Amino acid sequence: MAAIVTNWAGNLAFHASDVYRPASVEELRVLVARSPSVRAIGSGHSFSDVVDTRGALVSLDALPRTVELDGSTVRVGGAVRYAELAPRLHQAGFALRNLASLPHITVAGSVATATHGSGDGNGNLATAVRAMELVTAEGDLVTLTADDPRLSGAVVGLGALGVAVSLTLELVPAFEVRQYVFEDLPLEVLDDHVDEVFGSGYSVSLFTGWRRPVVDQVWVKRVSDEAPDLFGARPADGPRHPIPGASPEPCTEQLGVPGPWHERLPHFRPEFTPSAGQELQSEFLLPRRHTVAALRALHGIRAGLAPVLQISEIRTVAADDLWLSPAYGQDVAGFHFTWIKDVSRVLPVIETVTRALEPYEARPHWGKLFTAVAPYTRMADFRELVGAFDPQGKFANDFLRRVM
Repeated sequence: MAAIVTNWAGNLAFHASDVYRPASVEELRVLVARSPSVRAIGSGHSFSDVVDTRGALVSLDALPRTVELDGSTVRVGGAVRYAELAPRLHQAGFALRNLASLPHITVAGSVATATHGSGDGNGNLATAVRAMELVTAEGDLVTLTADDPRLSGAVVGLGALGVAVSLTLELVPAFEVRQYVFEDLPLEVLDDHVDEVFGSGYSVSLFTGWRRPVVDQVWVKRVSDEAPDLFGARPADGPRHPIPGASPEPCTEQLGVPGPWHERLPHFRPEFTPSAGQELQSEFLLPRRHTVAALRALHGIRAGLAPVLQISEIRTVAADDLWLSPAYGQDVAGFHFTWIKDVSRVLPVIETVTRALEPYEARPHWGKLFTAVAPYTRMADFRELVGAFDPQGKFANDFLRRVM
């Protein structure tokens, strides 16, 4: 099918010559083998051109929605979204350790870009992967397992190695979470207590509009039944949306009401589209030791941020061993920005943020908007891996050529 396809936010119109929706893995293998250039698209929630191509664009939406439990792991098809996976896991008594803010995204797309939830002890979503099946350049079906050292390079693969048709994820027993929201935490509290604030729950997010020296909201997701004391920040007297003044209806339940992990760890409910794509996003992840310095640096440029910003979120992610993960080898703090939908006004501000965070070894989220990429320790190894899987560059695109 020839068509112009855009991403979820509508800031990108893909350059694909044709769009395909194969109904089986065998059909996909034939399609990949015969195509000189191909990329796969998940839910389209990336704001960068990571999946763009001038060749064939492949959606996996028509493939079987495989969800196969096997002890403490689950094998999921490449088109499966967290919103459809999580309730089935919970019903069977299992959970994933972590979920992103939006449950609407596909597992395969999230993993490929090192997308994440938050929590001092929680790695990004890709850290759950224990095996993956790829359709590679010649149409072969290749399986990588946990005892294959290439898996650590392939998981956050940016679509460069092939099309992921299934992933096997590690599971934990199902658990309950209570979500609390606090308001007006003075920014200066974080100078001495940043680790205590982020350690106050299983997952903690700070939200600020960078308009004053205050964290507007702190969202704390806890597995215990006691609300934390957050250094004078007051408990919200009702449900909140991360963007002050917005309706909290799309948000997951708050006020300490216990609920299943998959109904509390995301910020938004799967039955709602939180903002209909009326936004742009960036995110920068940097070593935890630089958190306070980065907060102060951003506070120093707040006058330039606030006019084009809807909200900013700060959260933590645990270290991992995935080659192209921003958390490779070290715990990180993520500084997320939800901008207004105006590329011409936002891109110069992203460049300002990039310069402000450069001294703190910040790396951008692969699926968000960014203007520069800091060096990756294992990038040379990743290039070698790509050369082995796709020597002719069938899965290459402008994005990969820039970042590699």
